[in-house]
Amino acid sequence: MSAVRVDTDKDDGVAVVTLDRPHRLNAIDLDMAHELAAVWRALRFDDAVRAVVLTGGGERAFCTGIDRDVDVPQPSSPYMQDDPLLTVGPKANDLWKPVVAAVRGMACGGAFYLLGECEFVLADPTAVFFDPHTTYGMVSAYESMLMAARMPYGEVARMALMGNAERISARRAHEIGLVSEVTQEGAVLAAAVRCAAVVAGYPPTAVQGTVRALWAARQAALAHAFTQAPPLIALGNLPAGRQAELFGNRDRSGPRTR
Repeated sequence: MSAVRVDTDKDDGVAVVTLDRPHRLNAIDLDMAHELAAVWRALRFDDAVRAVVLTGGGERAFCTGIDRDVDVPQPSSPYMQDDPLLTVGPKANDLWKPVVAAVRGMACGGAFYLLGECEFVLADPTAVFFDPHTTYGMVSAYESMLMAARMPYGEVARMALMGNAERISARRAHEIGLVSEVTQEGAVLAAAVRCAAVVAGYPPTAVQGTVRALWAARQAALAHAFTQAPPLIALGNLPAGRQAELFGNRDRSGPRTR
């Protein structure tokens, strides 16, 4: 069964890509990671699609990062890491058509690999953003690097360091520039499709050139930062068993939302 659904309106030139594992809060397993990469690469060849909306199925989450049941064997060297989420985004797959994110519910951890490669983000009032890595003894590397290009340094640092104790509300996300619009409840997907349809109506080469130019402004800094990530993760992460212990003993009283 497919974990990624693609619905295309050829008249508007918009494709809606839906992360479709709501029973797992749209967490990404290895099959879903491969599907996402294949979807982005296929959209490169579909000239009827001129803009894309990315959203999550269900009401509880946009995406909660990598599925905790996924086992990714790692090389013994601290300089080499295999990260299946590095290839789940549109830019990683050479797609230069604009992608608008529509977020409802939780967006956390590895979700930032996707949000970091979207042009802009719209949020439902139910949206919350957080990064639980440090809570469970993991380094927030790629996620923080991607978000540092979208948010003020202090806000990224607070999100990463506070871990699972705090969540950023849709309102606060809008105030700090992570989100460009907070819609009425239940209206975020329609609002994102409207934006995408406007952009899809413009000459595609101009639009795609603009997307490529915007990404170029960030790409050099990200590429340099990403080279530091493997050893930081290898040296800073606790062993998997200890991470699982911390996750199992996590505070269930509920985080503060700001």
